Amino acid sequence: MSQTALNLVAISIFIMTVSSLLGPLVHLSPAVPAVATVTILGIATLDSFALQGKGGNVFLDWIASFSPAHRERIAHHEAGHFLVATKLGIPVVSYTLSAWEALKQGQAGLGGVSFDDANLESELNQRQISAQSLDRYCTVWMAGIAAETLVYNNAEGGADDKTKLVALLKSLGFSESTFNQKQRFCMLQAKTLLQENWSAYETLVNAMKQRASVEECIKVLSNEC
Repeated sequence: MSQTALNLVAISIFIMTVSSLLGPLVHLSPAVPAVATVTILGIATLDSFALQGKGGNVFLDWIASFSPAHRERIAHHEAGHFLVATKLGIPVVSYTLSAWEALKQGQAGLGGVSFDDANLESELNQRQISAQSLDRYCTVWMAGIAAETLVYNNAEGGADDKTKLVALLKSLGFSESTFNQKQRFCMLQAKTLLQENWSAYETLVNAMKQRASVEECIKVLSNEC
């Protein structure tokens, strides 16, 4: 079962526990939490077997979206990817800041930045990826975590980014002992780029929160950098 489905199960258990304690005090019908629990468990089952975690992501993100802090953190995370990709010459083609937006674009996760990675795919297919190209793409994948760490002193997102990085390193024959080393190196590179362009980064965050187009975001970076 996916982590998202497990989260939904945990929510249903929490609802049943709280309703059993507080229900009699507020005269809440036992049918209400029962229906809510069955509904959530149904979503978890459907999500696990049919939607590969995407439906649960939308549900959990919808709940979390009521928190301004949650929306802010996602914007800062994705802006980190956007800025670092642009600075490293990797074209950005789209971005999303919610699970629903990501789902409509066929992406997983709570948001994301999509790149024109045709060159990377070509190099991987030919098994001729250069060390420079590898570091560029790995740095972009670690940039969201780097941005969160700089802004909040910790990172809540980035699990999908680490998964992509590890999968790429495995496909290239890297040993597991090098995974953490590569992550740390690339995150340091991303942090440096963000710090060197901090004013542009903050302006980009605001532009993305207003759902500026990719072209407008790139123009923002060009004006600030």
